[in-house]
Amino acid sequence: MTFGANSTTDDVLAGVDLSGKRVLVTGVSAGLGVETARALAAHGAEVVGAARDLDKAKRATVEVEKQAKFGFELVELDLASLKSVRACADALLDDGRTFDVVIANAGVMATPFGRTVDGFETQFGTNHLGHFVLVNRIAELMRPGGRLVNVSSAGHRRADVDLDDPNFDRTPYDPFIAYGRSKTANILFAVEFDRRHKASGLSATAVHPGGVVTELSRHMPEGAVQQTLARINAENAAAGWPPFVMKSVPQGAATSVWAGVVAEAEEVGGRYCEDCHVAEVVDAGPNVLGGVRPHALDPERARALWLKSEEMTGERF
Repeated sequence: MTFGANSTTDDVLAGVDLSGKRVLVTGVSAGLGVETARALAAHGAEVVGAARDLDKAKRATVEVEKQAKFGFELVELDLASLKSVRACADALLDDGRTFDVVIANAGVMATPFGRTVDGFETQFGTNHLGHFVLVNRIAELMRPGGRLVNVSSAGHRRADVDLDDPNFDRTPYDPFIAYGRSKTANILFAVEFDRRHKASGLSATAVHPGGVVTELSRHMPEGAVQQTLARINAENAAAGWPPFVMKSVPQGAATSVWAGVVAEAEEVGGRYCEDCHVAEVVDAGPNVLGGVRPHALDPERARALWLKSEEMTGERF
């Protein structure tokens, strides 16, 4: 079965029985995380949802609870605090139950300049380093054949990681450059995790959900999403390309679900996926054509980021 940009979570999971599978999804208090959890739980997976604000997550996941066939539970996780990340990992390790899939979905976008509790630039610290520590700490809970799915973005085209100045100590801060760096980091983390764990039967992939209006854009000024869309479509028209079409939340979450439980591991391992397929490598500017930029799949960059991430978090994996 071939899926594409318009496929929804229920399309890609049609006829799929996930009974016996256990999945961790981060960021289940809104948007893509809630829909990802709902679709997996409705098709029989036991889902653990992680969120910073558990009260908000409880309200957001009423439908997930309702549709879950074999259980849905919430755990507390603030990715902007390594203390919280470690506590979450410890609780999951103490519990001891294993996972078939970990979907690192939570994130922030285009925030004003700020720092996490541990002093990291907000977007790099939250989107990458928080997940880096969580996933590596619980990697031993992943069953053979298990899979990591990092939710990245076409925003990775805006910037490679800066391993010399990851916290913008010397570089002038730009919210979208910072976002781009963090999203490139999500892909590079998947590349290196996949390389390191392949021999033990684990794989990792990164996905771009597509353009979806969710709470992710809450830090952008009012009207900014519409202005950005108008600019992109003017550029596309001038270049003779079709207009950029926004996705619904079920369409946006479809690639995470497809890459996590439908696609073959060897097809997606160490790769970047979009619109429910593996993306081509495209060496072009940050326009909104499909594809992944070469800098995000560079194995040497991936290794270097892993070592830098260990140094920054003070943990060796």
